[in-house]
Amino acid sequence: MKYRNLGNSGTIVSEFALGTMTFGPEASEQVSHEILDTYVAAGGNFVDTADVYGNPGGHSEEIVGRWLTAHPTEAAQVVLTTKGRFPMGAGPNDLGLSRRHLGRALDDSLTRLGVEQIDLYQMHAWDASTPIAETLRFLDDAISAGKIGHYGFSNFLGWQLTKAVHVAAAHGFAPPVSLQPQYSLLVRDIEHEIVPAALDAAIGLLPWSPLAGGWLSGKYLRDTLPTGATRLGENPNRGMEAWPDRNSDPRTWAVIEAVAAVAATHGASSAQVALAWLGAQPGVTSVILGARTVAQLADNLGASALELSATEHDALTEISSPRVAEYPYGVQGVAQRHRALGGGRA
Repeated sequence: MKYRNLGNSGTIVSEFALGTMTFGPEASEQVSHEILDTYVAAGGNFVDTADVYGNPGGHSEEIVGRWLTAHPTEAAQVVLTTKGRFPMGAGPNDLGLSRRHLGRALDDSLTRLGVEQIDLYQMHAWDASTPIAETLRFLDDAISAGKIGHYGFSNFLGWQLTKAVHVAAAHGFAPPVSLQPQYSLLVRDIEHEIVPAALDAAIGLLPWSPLAGGWLSGKYLRDTLPTGATRLGENPNRGMEAWPDRNSDPRTWAVIEAVAAVAATHGASSAQVALAWLGAQPGVTSVILGARTVAQLADNLGASALELSATEHDALTEISSPRVAEYPYGVQGVAQRHRALGGGRA
């Protein structure tokens, strides 16, 4: 397992984080704890959850909290992150990024996790109803109070991220250190605006859904619904039928077939190839793995030992290139993006 700085902070995290959205709804508490055991034993130290994960919300945090309590030695090495923003009650103030809601949400997360400090507290999405300065002041105060170590965002647009960075600087608040966006070989649109904004602010990217909801796992064939113990096999409407445009798009299957071809040359799984490609993208700090079983996690973690050649990496990058409008993301945009991603003048 390799380790990297968490964005512009001094905190060190593993190249793969463990996502816990499956804990409770798709993995029992016993299996969830076995997944945590396996992850930490492999050298992983970055555990990601959120207050709304689980059924009911908060269940995932409670499962993680009980594991932390039962494993104090391992818990001392874990960099823990959770999120707040979405409804945890029926009242008008039971959601959002206001000081009122976040104050209660953070205290509740600390209680469920059984810790005194959360290493990284992430805003789960933008809140247009709350001035960003109010949110940032709360987060700065939470750092001063020792309740959180750092803060970051999830699902922010490029302009929202940049605005938050500059408002924080203008007020003298601690800066954000991370952004958690959806990112994979099949979902690369964040490269137009969001990735350059993150690179400009030295903010680390923590991609979620790196296998595009299972599409890059190697289990799914063109126009064929999967069977067996997969998310799509247990509930096909969650996958191919829920994504008719993706299923009918030749680009989807060209990417999947290219990933499978690279995997075959390495004796690796398609999932490992997709994860290795993503982990090597500019700005990526840690890729979030979401496993339902220990076997799934073990396979995903195998990506840590997989080294793609420059030719393989470039071929996957080319075949998965996102479609763009001519302006501003056409010829001019390609040149600008090339410079933003470290390609120098173009």
